[in-house]
Parts: sequence; structure tokens; C-alpha cells
Amino acid sequence: MRILIVEDETKTGDYLKQGLTESGYVVDLARDGMDGLHLALTGDYDLVILDVMLPKLDGWQVLETVRRSGRELPVLFLTARDQVEDRVKGLELGADDYLVKPFAFAELLARVRTLFRRGRNGTEPTALTSADLELDLLRRRVTRAGRRIDLTAKEFSLLELLMRRQGEVLPRSLIASQVWDMNFDSDTNVIEVAVRRLRAKVDDPFEPKLIRTVRGMGYVLEAPDAA
Repeated sequence: MRILIVEDETKTGDYLKQGLTESGYVVDLARDGMDGLHLALTGDYDLVILDVMLPKLDGWQVLETVRRSGRELPVLFLTARDQVEDRVKGLELGADDYLVKPFAFAELLARVRTLFRRGRNGTEPTALTSADLELDLLRRRVTRAGRRIDLTAKEFSLLELLMRRQGEVLPRSLIASQVWDMNFDSDTNVIEVAVRRLRAKVDDPFEPKLIRTVRGMGYVLEAPDAA
């Protein structure tokens, strides 16, 4: 899946590009409305994340021109102004969704996945499995060996990340940015505590064990026969 970000704030644009790239997407970043419009009209993108306040052309103008050209790719608006008229204007011009700044990256990622499911008629998986562990993305339920497991919102997000990238060692910095929307601080043990609590629920009462610590690198979830 290819995503175009049109965002003139350097820190925000770079942060979104890094986070979405780490989530498995191919991402291009435009710094103004003119470049964003050119890429949106000529590139093969599955989604555009579009800021409203842009130099050269604002987000409204970019969206209006894209829609007039007949392109139907999904557009997610980013706006710093939480006003009803702004949201209504964006939706009337053809935006598919919007987020008000500041927002958590986890919320943006959830919106992106929802738009992909909507636009691709369900090609995004609705359930993830590993051995007898199953995570239902639509009902937000987790079961193992047929037993329901209750997780907190953060535990669910952590498990979802591990299962989407199963077989891949995920560094603590990536987990911190994806699940907690923060930069990794080596002095904090929040990741270790969260993984320990998740293991207590989804691994300790069951066999085989699925979540492993790779010393000095991070964590990986995989079924033993996939190792």
C-alpha cells in the first residue's frame, strides 16, 4: 500500500512518514500543496494524508482539484482547527475522514487501516492468527485455544503489532512509537512491564509460548513451527 503525505510542518511530516513506514507502508512526503497536488495526480497512491494549512496551495484546493480530475483515491484530512465548518467543508469537498491535531499516532494508524478496508473491499485482514491465538480486529476480541482473553486497549494494540509483524524482531523503539506514541527512553521499563503483562494473559496459561525476548534487540511473536 502506497501513501502520500502532504504536510509542511517538518517534524510532523517526518514523524508520520517514519511511523507509517515502520507499519509496513510505502510512503512519499510532499512539503507544500503544489508538490502534493502533482504527486496525487501523477502517482499511484492508495491514500493521501492531507494537511489543510499548506503553502502555495491549501488542502482545500488540492482536494478540490484531485476530485475534479476524477481521481477517487481516499483522502484523510489533518486540521489544527477543531471547528464544525472546517470538517463539513472537507467532507463536502470529498474527504473520506479527518483528524484534528494534535492526535495520537495509534489513532491515525487505525483511521488509515479503516480507509484501506473500506476502499479495498476488505483486503485488510479482519483477524490475525498465530498457532491457536486469534485476534479479531473488528470485534476487538482475543481468544486462545477457544478461551476469551480480556486485554486493555494498550495490551490489544501491542498484541496487534506483534501479530501483524509476527516472525519479525521488533525493537523497543518501534513498539514505543507505535503503541505509546512516544520516543523510546532507555530509562523507562514501560515496554518490559507491558510485555510481561501480555505474556501473563496470552502465553503463561498455554502451550506453546509465542512471545520471545531477543536479548539486546527486542521482542518477537511466532509459533514454534515457524521459527
